[in-house]
Amino acid sequence: MPHKQSRTIPKEKNQITCLVPFTMNSVLQKAFLWCVLTTLLLSITSAKPLNSDGLRRLSVWLQGRVRRDVHSLSERSESNSAALLTQRNSDTESFAPQHSTDAPSAGGMKELELCLPKFSLKRTIQLVKALRHVFTPSGDFTRIVAASTTLCKMSKKGTPLSKQQSTPSLGREMPRQFTKISLHEVDERVRLLAEKVYASALKEEDNKNTMSMFTVPEDCPIGLHQAKERELRKEIQEQMSEESVKRKQSFKMIRSQSVCLQMPVNLDWSMISPMLTPSSPTGPIFVNIPEFQRVTISGDYCAGITVEDYEQAAKALLTALFIREKYSRLAYHRFPRTTAKFLRSANNEKWSEEEEVLPDVWPASSEGEDPYSMEDLPQNLNYPLRMKDGIIYVYDNEDALKQDQPRSLPYPDLETFAIDMSHVLAMIADGPTKTYCHRRLNFLMSKFQLHEMLNEMAELKELKSVPHRDFYNVRKVDTHIHAAACMNQKHLLKFIKDTYKTEADRVVAEKGGKKVTLKQVFDNLKMDPYDLTVDSLDVHAGRQTFHRFDKFNSKYNPVGASELREIYLKSDNYINGEYFARLIKEVAQELEESKYQHAEPRLSIYGRAPEEWDSLSKWFINQKLHSPNMRWIIQVPRIYDIFRSKKIFPNFAKMLENIFLPLFQATVNPQKYKEMHVFLKHVTGFDSVDDESKHSDHIFTYKSPKPQEWTMEENPPYTYYLFHMYANIMVLNNLRKERGLNTFQFRPHCGEAGSITHLVSAFLTADNISHGLNLKKSPVLQYLYYLAQVPIAMSPLSNNSLFLEYSKNPLREFLQKGLCVSLSTDDPLQFHYTKEALMEEYAIAAQLWKLSTCDTCEIARNSVLQSGLSHQEKKHFLGENYLQDGPEGNDIRKTNVAQIRMAYRHETLCNELSFLVDAVKSVAVAEKDAAE
Repeated sequence: MPHKQSRTIPKEKNQITCLVPFTMNSVLQKAFLWCVLTTLLLSITSAKPLNSDGLRRLSVWLQGRVRRDVHSLSERSESNSAALLTQRNSDTESFAPQHSTDAPSAGGMKELELCLPKFSLKRTIQLVKALRHVFTPSGDFTRIVAASTTLCKMSKKGTPLSKQQSTPSLGREMPRQFTKISLHEVDERVRLLAEKVYASALKEEDNKNTMSMFTVPEDCPIGLHQAKERELRKEIQEQMSEESVKRKQSFKMIRSQSVCLQMPVNLDWSMISPMLTPSSPTGPIFVNIPEFQRVTISGDYCAGITVEDYEQAAKALLTALFIREKYSRLAYHRFPRTTAKFLRSANNEKWSEEEEVLPDVWPASSEGEDPYSMEDLPQNLNYPLRMKDGIIYVYDNEDALKQDQPRSLPYPDLETFAIDMSHVLAMIADGPTKTYCHRRLNFLMSKFQLHEMLNEMAELKELKSVPHRDFYNVRKVDTHIHAAACMNQKHLLKFIKDTYKTEADRVVAEKGGKKVTLKQVFDNLKMDPYDLTVDSLDVHAGRQTFHRFDKFNSKYNPVGASELREIYLKSDNYINGEYFARLIKEVAQELEESKYQHAEPRLSIYGRAPEEWDSLSKWFINQKLHSPNMRWIIQVPRIYDIFRSKKIFPNFAKMLENIFLPLFQATVNPQKYKEMHVFLKHVTGFDSVDDESKHSDHIFTYKSPKPQEWTMEENPPYTYYLFHMYANIMVLNNLRKERGLNTFQFRPHCGEAGSITHLVSAFLTADNISHGLNLKKSPVLQYLYYLAQVPIAMSPLSNNSLFLEYSKNPLREFLQKGLCVSLSTDDPLQFHYTKEALMEEYAIAAQLWKLSTCDTCEIARNSVLQSGLSHQEKKHFLGENYLQDGPEGNDIRKTNVAQIRMAYRHETLCNELSFLVDAVKSVAVAEKDAAE
């Protein structure tokens, strides 16, 4: 519907007589002042405060605007009218010029902008304080700030990143379609850089070719010296450029006034200091946090890097964050509030809680409730299902299936994903972005070390004042552990001996049509369980497994015998997985007795046949494996090549169908698949597992074969697996959300070994990852994982036996920089000695790296945040406001994490994000000035 034509405010030659028409009644007077003050705040946030002429001319428009609004409310009370006017004026559309016949035209607004001179922020604050007393109650003043922030979105005509095709249009409504882009929309430079990274991985070149030059100075001192000289010459040339000087000044102005954009609107101003935190120009100091010393950096904002490179890096990083947010929202994965708020600010929009997308987790069973109940199941919908290009499509009925009209769900597109991934890949090989990220990461490390030196005693003092809470009784979650190795070697040995003592004559297997007892199994192996020791059991990893994943896999076979693994560590065997279930229940009982430890064990689905799901579900229910201290994750081994070589299925699409079609069937028709429906309530996510160091000759691109075309025996590359798993999980989550069922997180093994491209694909698709060691090789990816606060479950003891010595593990470095890391055990059977494997991880890390109590409690808090525990459990373990970022979301009485530490983390993240946003806005201002 076309908008009505706006009228331009007529220019008046008279001097301004008064800013406030006191002849109006009190309601109208307050409403008018409200509008004037909102306009003043709008002018402040746009960096162009009103002069008297501009204010006078806007007053004419505002007066007519308020009179019309008040007239429609004349029969209401004065207080109600003011409240309604408040709500009216805080709406985005109420001041939009194109919606109002009284608003100035575009030309009139442009003329008004020309008469907006600059004046100091100090003078503006004095004016705001002077007008504050006009409004009652005091809460009105906070709403003014909210209104002005909303209006600020209208003052920016062009959004810096709005042309990025792969960036979703994010509003209050959850997007129901996957935004597709085509190859011709991709910059040629981006494609070339992405191909360079892939070529490096394919040829098994040294990963340092795609890393920052600063990571390997000792290998190439001459090249490093020459590179520094080039950077120095470039910076000197920039300093002599008038355009660069203007852009620096523009950026500094935006930085100095960015507080108006970031000021929290849900706080009482009387509780906030008017000063900015030195470490973060965009956040206030909260008086309920103990005083601590902050690090202030003054001087040139981009010393050592040119303005052009800085702006280029900022735009690239924000683009990558927008892309991750799109994929996270579509799959109902988590995305940090703070980062989302800054992304909205980059587009001159305002973030609201309605935009937040969180996974739906089935609540823990209350006391007396049957966790295996099959009553009151949802009705069957009988939707037809069909796999197309490796993705399950859902149809309303058979006619829709014949016409190929699927339900309105977001179905991912391989070409779009490949293009989005190329944007991030290009950043890895982009020089300015590498340099910027390397410098910021070094700064984060140094800043934390200074914070620790200055505030360690203050944090300790804060923790000592907390009653009843210490490291031992804060909640900890083992976020990465495999069910088949969830017990230690002594536990398994004892269980084998106990079963042999009591059940030696029990039939436990069938071989060639002949039933075999447990005693006969050991007789065939020519061993007596009484003589077994942990050494002869030979399940522990050691020096011989370092960089030998094949030898590590053989450690799952006790005494090297696959027969014992089949009997004791499998769920689908002759005894229906009874021994395996008993082992897991004993581990669960130990967790329940400890009370404060939880685990998320992985169970395997291989994709050999669709019946695997039915078998696993019945095993879980019949063996009654539910535990309040356990949440379950399904792991899918990447072993298509093994199954294909055995002619188990014709192509990769069949493997995907065996894995995901039963999930959709149980979601659509739960009464037909009762056991599976109940089992899925206890499942919180999916994992992709196998040896990442295995080489693949195939480069993942938009031209990669479709899954039904992948008929060769070669294993698909890592990214190919991740995309198709993510795609099906995303569609499944949207379907389950419609039905009010729990959703699933995608939590793959990633970055333990292999190519750096694995971490790029996980950055787009994963809710969180396990390992992440290779992040230390790429400053760009490491910085992105920090900005997006992607959770990482790290297992130093596991890595020490397989890929990386403990002293070289980057966990401590990641923690200091502010990445969201947690400790996990991976495989206690192979790597640990004690009954409490998770506490063993914490103890060794704390001793070796001299972690403080606050450090270990922060890691424990991270583990609960990134786990699949329900919202109710996290509120109980972390505090009512755990979803909020910073000290507001931390309950020190439950987490034992110092508020000083939480404030430092939040302020530092805000500071890093504000650098990116302000740089992009500076570019927009420069482009606007150049156009004019």
